[in-house]
Amino acid sequence: MLNVIDYVPGTTLLHKLNPVTKLALAAAIIAATLLVSGFPALIGLLVLTLALAAYAGVADRMLSLLKVLVPVALIMFVLQIAFTRAGNPVLGFVTDQGLVTGGKACLRLLGVALPLVLMLMVTKTTDLANACVEKLHIPYKYAFTFTTALRFVPVFSQEMNAIMEAQTARGVEFDTKNPLKRLTLMLPVCIPLLVTSVAKTDATALAAEQRGFYLRTRESSFKRYPFTALDAGAFALCAVLIVLGVLL
Repeated sequence: MLNVIDYVPGTTLLHKLNPVTKLALAAAIIAATLLVSGFPALIGLLVLTLALAAYAGVADRMLSLLKVLVPVALIMFVLQIAFTRAGNPVLGFVTDQGLVTGGKACLRLLGVALPLVLMLMVTKTTDLANACVEKLHIPYKYAFTFTTALRFVPVFSQEMNAIMEAQTARGVEFDTKNPLKRLTLMLPVCIPLLVTSVAKTDATALAAEQRGFYLRTRESSFKRYPFTALDAGAFALCAVLIVLGVLL
């Protein structure tokens, strides 16, 4: 079963960028999203992210992620409307300032989540870890911890689905429309998931130790990740995004 953060092979310019450059590009888009204050700029940055996803051939996965994020953004929108009392009343307790604040919060939530996921879709986790160790001088154990956590996301998702299918075969109705009842049914499922997660984590730690994990240094990787002219252009785009974020 594929996960939205699984690597998607490709030959686009986005795929060919240095992993550190991709990380910087995602960080620049996120920073610009947090810095801008107008709706046109927020929408423009969101469109830029979706356009990059379409160019890299991962638009379908990005849309599937949007199906999950949009309901969360709508909940945030409702909460902002409910708790923002400043501004002029529009309808009942809804104010114009609440609508503006809620709309910007929704766009910022999408604008912060999507660029990082896009970067993970077009970058191998091993390349990301090795490039961060080589170029950013991050200790390998921290890079390994981050990339291993990413690898375990689809594994734990599959384990969760397997446990739920087993419980469904025993008569448990997880498809109930009552959210409280569904939450009550989900809590017991977390116990076997926690047990299997601890077992997998322990096995992974033991395997890493046997392969000389603590002996690895920055020079241990056989692959190098040099910056090219393409990366220089991407860094220039990052600078432009940050400047526009400050100005807009």
